[in-house]
Amino acid sequence: MEVKSMNTTAIIIGLLFLISIVAAENPYRFFELHVTYGDISPLGVAQQGILINGMFPGPDIISVTNENLIINVFNHLDEPFLISWSGIRNRRNSFQDGVYGTTCPIPPGMNYTYALQVKDQIGSFYYFPSLGFHKSAGGFGGIRISSNPSVPLPFPTPADDYTVLIGDWYKTNHNDLRAQLDNGGTLSFPDGILINGLSSGATLNIEPGKTYRLRISNVGLQNSLNFRIQNHMMMLVEVEGTHTIQTPLSSLDVHVGQSYSVLVTADQPAKDYYVVVSTRFTSNILTTTGVLHYTNSVEPVSGPIPNGPKLLRWSFDQARAIKTDLAASGPRQSPQGSYHYGMINITRTIRLANSVGLIEGKQRYAVNSASFYPADTPLKLADYFKIEGVYNPGSISDQPTHGEIFPVTSVMQTDYKAFVEVVFENSENTVQTWHLDGHSSFVVGMELYKWSPDSRKLYNLNDAIPRCTVQVFPRSWTAVYIPLDNVGMWNMRSELWERQYLGQQFYMRVYTTSTSLNDECLIPNNALLCGKAIDRI
Repeated sequence: MEVKSMNTTAIIIGLLFLISIVAAENPYRFFELHVTYGDISPLGVAQQGILINGMFPGPDIISVTNENLIINVFNHLDEPFLISWSGIRNRRNSFQDGVYGTTCPIPPGMNYTYALQVKDQIGSFYYFPSLGFHKSAGGFGGIRISSNPSVPLPFPTPADDYTVLIGDWYKTNHNDLRAQLDNGGTLSFPDGILINGLSSGATLNIEPGKTYRLRISNVGLQNSLNFRIQNHMMMLVEVEGTHTIQTPLSSLDVHVGQSYSVLVTADQPAKDYYVVVSTRFTSNILTTTGVLHYTNSVEPVSGPIPNGPKLLRWSFDQARAIKTDLAASGPRQSPQGSYHYGMINITRTIRLANSVGLIEGKQRYAVNSASFYPADTPLKLADYFKIEGVYNPGSISDQPTHGEIFPVTSVMQTDYKAFVEVVFENSENTVQTWHLDGHSSFVVGMELYKWSPDSRKLYNLNDAIPRCTVQVFPRSWTAVYIPLDNVGMWNMRSELWERQYLGQQFYMRVYTTSTSLNDECLIPNNALLCGKAIDRI
């Protein structure tokens, strides 16, 4: 695909302008990310990986709330590439979201500079490659947003802070995995589980008596995972940017795309202990181990590997027990009084049902029977330049149709500042996870069987946790409240990457007639142009 950027002078002026209007006197940090191929062998078999600055996984992006991040991404691959920022809300700026519906891919040999602001955000997130099946080759890394130093944490400052990226992994090249799906196939069961890019030997070093923060993200392709540490309890303290009621855990289910922070105290005899990650809800359980290493350890890991939970009900109960710490200091969602979300009138109910079927004899997935096919032009650019024939607002129903699945570039029209109820309905036997870019959603309820209006009697309208990625258990529903306080074109997708790639996604167009910069940023002057927007200025 041909991609064109605006001239150099315009880029410089545009970046300075963007910094000036976004920064609002807040500090900004500069990063360079160089994307290359490299030889890796996480499962003992040499394969082609995607490295960031020569690393697999990539380096952490570390910042403080409200800072502006200027991230220059250099694509040294032989194919187009995009990075997206899971959980970063990109306030007023979906042009920088880094998914194909909003952003043209970075061509081989070129670079693109993202300008993001982590406005009113703290917490644990990650970045990842959003095109095709690049995610199965790497290209991901942690994002860490600390509170302003003047704002106290609701727990003692940890001795250190570790990013822990876990996920299922395939030995197969990412192009071959994509070809399997393009030819009508499906993904097989993964070959292994990785902890920070390793199938064994990942080590976390701790000193006796000290407490550490682990930021755990499931960056895999399709499997829910359970995380646990031999003979150690964990204290849950944060979920995707919100401090939680502090809850002791012996193990933690982390569904695909989700991020958590836990505290671990080195309060056991000095030796090494297993760090264990295993698949959930699979007949064949994959397990990998790392090491929690005491600095004065005199004994290697030993004894049986601790077992994970088995029952679905256990995971249900854990998920429902995660609640917001209403007394904790820190940034909060404030538009429309959404912090008191239970007192706001719902303006619209959207029900989303996932399904599977065939289109032209090939496996596809759908939302409300609409199976997403990418257009030749990013939808946000088509919107901005008023290019017709790229998509139609309302091309996906906001209620399940239960009909045969059909191909469409699906976009749901919504109103800026609406406060909507979204119910995810899962009639299948697998755990689903859903992510909405640009927003956090209050998880007000989840239960077995079918949702009905009477299900609202079970909702938590006081201290539900807001998050960007929610799980929907088999034959179950999950309900969320979403303040649509971020104008733009935002991707709603399955985090199970086979399903996302084969159509289980759509775009939510959060629309206003306002042209105020308080509502939405101008298109970046360094924006890449492609498709029908190639000659627009």
